[in-house]
Amino acid sequence: MEHTSVVQSHQPKPEHECSNNLSLRPLDVSDIDDFMVWATDNKVTRFCTWDTYTNKEDGLNYIKNTVLPHPWFRAICVDDRPIGAITVSWNSGSDRCRGEVGYVLAAKYWGKGIATRAVKMVAETIFEEWPDLERLEALVDVENLGSQRVLEKPGFVREAVLRKYVVVKGRCRDRIMFSLHP
Repeated sequence: MEHTSVVQSHQPKPEHECSNNLSLRPLDVSDIDDFMVWATDNKVTRFCTWDTYTNKEDGLNYIKNTVLPHPWFRAICVDDRPIGAITVSWNSGSDRCRGEVGYVLAAKYWGKGIATRAVKMVAETIFEEWPDLERLEALVDVENLGSQRVLEKPGFVREAVLRKYVVVKGRCRDRIMFSLHP
């Protein structure tokens, strides 16, 4: 899951109220309507490696076939209602020392500190949950300034720009590598 911008577009609850009621929990098929709010929004999926969802059936299949079997996929919730998602995945290869965090958030919650708080929550626990993990990485599009700020606040270090690193929506894109160590 590639990171999304964190730019405010609406006026939800004040930041302190959203942050106080923030939790991470498994995403389930019963969350499909909330999932579709962000998964069908082109602004949200602009920097994502996956395409915008166009129908509920595809969204349900994604939850059933990808989310449920995923080793660490959580809904970002306010008042237990999913407003986005955050994942940690093992990097490819046989070693388990590196993982990658990715997150996505409904546009109406951008700019409220919610993505930053969710990343902090993961960073505070993932190294204990996955004891072999030595490094948590994040790859962010060079144009996704909001997501870069989300990672810097909890202490991720900007390491490098990876030129022509990945094709997203038909264009070869540069990524910035961030990392966090316990």
